[in-house]
Amino acid sequence: MALDPVETNPGNYRIAFENERVRVLEYMDKPGHATSEHSHPDSVMITLSSFRRRISSNGKSVDVELPAGVARWLPAQHHSGENTGDTDTRTFFIELKEPAGVPADEADQPLGPAGS
Repeated sequence: MALDPVETNPGNYRIAFENERVRVLEYMDKPGHATSEHSHPDSVMITLSSFRRRISSNGKSVDVELPAGVARWLPAQHHSGENTGDTDTRTFFIELKEPAGVPADEADQPLGPAGS
């Protein structure tokens, strides 16, 4: 990844889970905090808290406000962000990696969640 958020903003992003198909990042910050520029591949963002942010990239900015408990698609992008609200931000990003092929015999695949 070009500008891995775990490397550019290590105090805010942590890897919660990773395998060959996905990487799950947890993100946390406080009001007024701004991130360094970083990149995300196609991802699903799940909000654990409600928050307001300003997302900036290439001289453009957009203000967003999201409630807790929603899932949103995040197309691949390069940006920085700033917590412009009065609440902490806490989210998970499920970053997609190249899709794996479908198993030849799905009947042999275990059901339920796998370990790690």
